[in-house]
Order: sequence, then C-alpha cells, then structure tokens
Amino acid sequence: MQDKNQKGERIDRREFLQKASAGAVALSITDLPSTLLKTTAMGVVVHSYASRWNSKAESKKYPGFSNAIEMMEHCHSLGAGGVQVLVRDWDKDFAARVRSTREKLGLYVEGSIALPKSAQDVAAFEKEVISSKEAGAGVLRAVCLSGRRYETFHTATEFNEFRKNSIASLQLAEPVVRKHQVKLAIENHKDWRASELIDILKQIDSEWLGVTLDFGNSISLLEDPMEVVRTLAPRAFSTHVKDMGVAEYEDGFLLSEVPLGQGFLELKEIIDTCRKYNPAITFNLEMITRDPLKIPCLQDEYWEVFEGVNGRELARTLRTVRERKYESDLPTVSQLTDEGRLAVEEQNILDSFAYSRDRLGMR
Repeated sequence: MQDKNQKGERIDRREFLQKASAGAVALSITDLPSTLLKTTAMGVVVHSYASRWNSKAESKKYPGFSNAIEMMEHCHSLGAGGVQVLVRDWDKDFAARVRSTREKLGLYVEGSIALPKSAQDVAAFEKEVISSKEAGAGVLRAVCLSGRRYETFHTATEFNEFRKNSIASLQLAEPVVRKHQVKLAIENHKDWRASELIDILKQIDSEWLGVTLDFGNSISLLEDPMEVVRTLAPRAFSTHVKDMGVAEYEDGFLLSEVPLGQGFLELKEIIDTCRKYNPAITFNLEMITRDPLKIPCLQDEYWEVFEGVNGRELARTLRTVRERKYESDLPTVSQLTDEGRLAVEEQNILDSFAYSRDRLGMR
C-alpha cells in the first residue's frame, strides 16, 4: 500500500508505521510535561559515571552516587536534559521520589533494566517495569549480552544458542511492556551486528520493542558506523551518544570512547539521521572513561562467532583505523589513583557537554 505525504512524495506502509511509532514514543512518555518534550539538551547514561556510581573512594570533590536521585541532581547541575539510570529494587516510595525529583528538576528519566531469562524471572521483570513507569520512564534500555561477543563465545554453536535464548527472553518481556505501554529499547551492545538485531525485532514484530542505538559499539564487530545508524535508526527509541578513538595494535585495533569531538564519528550526521526517524528521540551521553578495548580481529578465535562477515569489511575497518588514527596515544586511566580517575571522568563529561552545546546545538 502506498500513499502520499504533504510534498506529494510516495511513502509505503512500513515508512508510515515507522513515523507513526516515533510520534507514539513522545505520547507514551509517562506524564511528561510538554516543556520537557521540547528539550534538546543531552542526557547522561549511568555508565558515563562508571567510577563514581556506587564509588567507595573517599573523595570530597567527587562523592559517589548511591542512587538515581543523587545522579539526577548532579547531572541537572551540568545542564543535562535527563538521565538513563539503573532500575533495581526500587520500591514504590523510591519510584515516587524519582518522579518528584524529575518533575522538580525538569528532567526526563529512562530506565536500564535486565531482561527475564526464564518464565520464573517475568514477575521480577514486571516489577521493575512498573517501578520505572511510576518514576516517569517511558523508555527502558536493556541488553541481551552483558559482555562482548568475541570474548564471551568461542564457537558458532555457543553464539547460536545465545541467539535462541535472547529471542526467548524478548518474547517473555514483550507482553509485559505491551501491557504497561512502555518502550523496551535493546542496545547494540557488542553482541549483535545491526542486521542481526533488526532481524530479531522483525521476528518478534512489536511496536513496543525497539533499539537503544549506541553510536560506537558496532565498530568492534567490523561494522561501518554510519551504516549501523542507517540500519537501526528507524527502530531507535533512545541512543548512547559517544565519539570513538582508534589505533592499531598487533592483533587488530584498539577502540576507546573519547570526549565528543575528539574522535572520528560524524556526530552531526548521526544525530540528524536519528531525528529524521524519531523527532522525540533522546540523546544520552555514554562517555565511559577506561583503558582502550582490544579488538583482536586478526586472531582466528575472533572469527569463530561471525558468519557472513567478509574480508572487505575487515579491510575497510583496518583502513579506517589507519586513516583516522587518534592523534596521540589513546588515553588510559588504570595507572591513576581513585581520585585521578574520578577527575578525568568528570572532565570528559564536561568536555562532551560543552561540545554538545557549542557544536551540536543541544541546549
């Protein structure tokens, strides 16, 4: 079936449904004041504060965040538009406090929750969904794999079993989010290549299941960043905004989050593409301050869990690494004291916010 838009251009049924779904996202954000829907300020993912979240370090300047409210208050002081934060064991009272804080500060909130692995987990999963919605979250981010595909699995059989179990897990989760009308956004988390994730979402076929589009993760799977964006953006409910630095090493390449504007990603084009499909999409900074990750794509073991990836993709990725190599050594933090890591983490976030305001128009 085809129709025409206001410009007289033909659009097919799938395009219409995608655009309608984008509008539904905005309407589904629980009790969100209309002023918040207009914000373009970037939010913050809890993993941007990997060192500070539940930190035990004794730091007067960078005290640890023990819960979502403390993180929200700090991120608001930076000018953030919202947060994406872990939802775990929130009772009704705490969810109400999160909602109250969100409304007072004028922030949006997205939850980050674990998927049910079996039927026995569904009740606990539903409890987290309810708590998230009571707090005001209309979008929940989840992952199918907490680790990395090329490190977690060693054979194609292992990966195929993971794929089967992931589909089963999403099939358990879908009726719950549909019942409570909350969007569940699956991240491309160094597990799925873009086409694989889209195939899974098509198989389950629910308007309540979509994507948390991470701007940089899929580079580790030898994917072109812009091709990943073009593939996943039509199904994206939320994002993890990051810029990436790369460098060569003997077994492949190094991959590292770096402050926005210091890496090689085409951030403006990525953001414009996401907004094209979902004008209400949120942009959440995930600036993880850590040592570079090793992507051992020149080792035989790496290839055991990749079917259909060809030499052209490997060559393109390594050529990109060589041509877009980080201008200096990629930063490391393992040699720093606790206070040093906390300081670098905060500065990376501040630098990224400055870039988002000055260069990306997120105010």
